Amino acid sequence: MLKRHEYETREALAEALSAGVAAVLAGGIATRGEAVLAVSGGSTPKLFFQHLSRTEIDWSRVTVLLVDERWVPETSDRSNARLLRENLLQGPAGAARTELFFQEGESAEEAEASLSRRFAALPRPLDVVVLGMGDDGHTASFFPGGDRLPEAIDPANPAAVVPMRAPGATEPRVTLTLSRLADARLLAVHIEGENKRATLERALGGTDTAEMPVRAVFGLERETPIELFWAP
Repeated sequence: MLKRHEYETREALAEALSAGVAAVLAGGIATRGEAVLAVSGGSTPKLFFQHLSRTEIDWSRVTVLLVDERWVPETSDRSNARLLRENLLQGPAGAARTELFFQEGESAEEAEASLSRRFAALPRPLDVVVLGMGDDGHTASFFPGGDRLPEAIDPANPAAVVPMRAPGATEPRVTLTLSRLADARLLAVHIEGENKRATLERALGGTDTAEMPVRAVFGLERETPIELFWAP
């Protein structure tokens, strides 16, 4: 199931998505005393992050993590962790806890076991997952041609984390598995621009997850729909 939310401007989208995410996080805090938010990197979510950072919830009870990460240090301008620090973990949201991937001195494959233990210990289900989508139909680090794509998108895989190398990924990556994302209380896909909408329609029009791995997300069986947020 896919529920579409379309906005005339990216500013309007950022306002609406941040309000929806904040409401779910606040609900998690109210019912369980804590909440977990997993977000994607790249340039698309910056405005959303900036709006969300200003929302008045008890951020000290929120754990923020990335859906995936390029295996680079936070000093790199390619680091999604850096993107978080500069755009989301500011103002009220600066009080949030973080759980990040990169471990200095190890390759993504060498860090796999410790990362899996660490991320498997997080509360389940995650309260909010916000995914993006590339023009090639990847989401998270589920890339076409990825060396461990079948594991990553297997909804029955008990592992929390999988390293990934792929022709479309400049650096080695590490990603949460689909099984860790699938049961999120709010599972959203945030895309912008006509090119991404065309990619979306192509993804929805087929079933080959190897060609467009985002199809594995859209094919999930969930009690609540996946929420799609789009603006031109």
